[in-house]
Amino acid sequence: MSPATVPVSVAEPGIAEQVALTEVASWAADLSTLVARLAPHFARAEPRRRVLAYLQGLLSPLERKNGWQLAEAAGEATPYAMQHLLNGADWDADAVRDDLRRYVVAELGDPAAVLVIDETGFVKKGTKSVGVQRQYSGTAGRIENCQVGVFLVYASPRGHAFLDRALYLPHSWTDDPARCQAAGVPADVAFATKPALAQAMLARARAVGVGVAWVTADELYGRNTALRQDLEAHGQAYVLAVSTQDQVVCDPAAGRVTGPAVVAGLGDDAWQRLSCGDGAKGRRWYDWAFVPLTSPDTPSGWARWLLVRRGVGERPEPAYYLVYAPAVTPLAEVVRVAGTRWTVETAFEEAKGTVGLDQYEVRTWAAWHRHITLALLAHAYLAATRAATGAVTPLLPTIPAPSPDWQRFRRARGLAPG
Repeated sequence: MSPATVPVSVAEPGIAEQVALTEVASWAADLSTLVARLAPHFARAEPRRRVLAYLQGLLSPLERKNGWQLAEAAGEATPYAMQHLLNGADWDADAVRDDLRRYVVAELGDPAAVLVIDETGFVKKGTKSVGVQRQYSGTAGRIENCQVGVFLVYASPRGHAFLDRALYLPHSWTDDPARCQAAGVPADVAFATKPALAQAMLARARAVGVGVAWVTADELYGRNTALRQDLEAHGQAYVLAVSTQDQVVCDPAAGRVTGPAVVAGLGDDAWQRLSCGDGAKGRRWYDWAFVPLTSPDTPSGWARWLLVRRGVGERPEPAYYLVYAPAVTPLAEVVRVAGTRWTVETAFEEAKGTVGLDQYEVRTWAAWHRHITLALLAHAYLAATRAATGAVTPLLPTIPAPSPDWQRFRRARGLAPG
């Protein structure tokens, strides 16, 4: 091996690249610069240094990325300092979230950007972790004992990264003040639906001037009238999935009808075959119908449509979307946005598989938001590096060997050597 190169683990498992040492140094410097921007949000110097080590651990090719492993990666004898960063140190996770948002827009910003809303589950044991209960987890595809977070992803031609996060608190928590107090939930936090949490995140982005061409989401959000009305009130175009039961008006004389009823009346010439982007097996091709809707409250120059996506095959199952956009918007652009919604699935896979989004061992409100925010920041750093270099994004290669003190710490607790 040439002394000018070093093997670096990368985000995609099983792939290795030879990267020039100068490039590795540049990546490390960029991370240090990013962390320096966060300094005003930390009351003391020690947590400021600790957050750099925490991010380096999240970006390293560790198999697990909880407090113990992150401490080991930093060459520390115990996990207490890493745990203190999440549980006890004086710093503002929301302020760091605001810097995350600015960083993502600065590095990936594009006029064609799309905001994608979605939630993901974090399977947990017991009843103490804030927000946990038996509820549906899209990650598991079934009801599990889990926490659920709602997320906002910025997707542009330059890349994709998270802008914001919100922990969903079910009624089983918000109706139990003592339980909330024990988990450190602020007294002013009340029950909010997932669409309401999404609406709040959109408002935060809007308030600091984050401009995007579109918003898209699945039917949990698309069916929410308040969310759609809020987007329309701010002149925001959207492509939002809805269910087969949602009703629309194509012809005032016919009244309100469901999506399947609209499809039943479409001829062959109403469909166009278009790709909505690349998938795991290549281009994703579907047949699309773009049906104008009638609504007396549609502003001049804007229009509403029912977008129908039909699979290409023997038994295609249609999917339905409500579209609100300038009247001149072509079908191909709407199809592009509908396909962009899948970006959030990729983002969750990356964040969980690469930077340990779901590998936390914390129970309180503040600690959850702190770990999640730092994991999103690590993911954004990878996205920005990928956008800047055009290369497969590396994970930082420096992981010290386990120290004797660390090994003694694990043995004292009956743990296997790490």
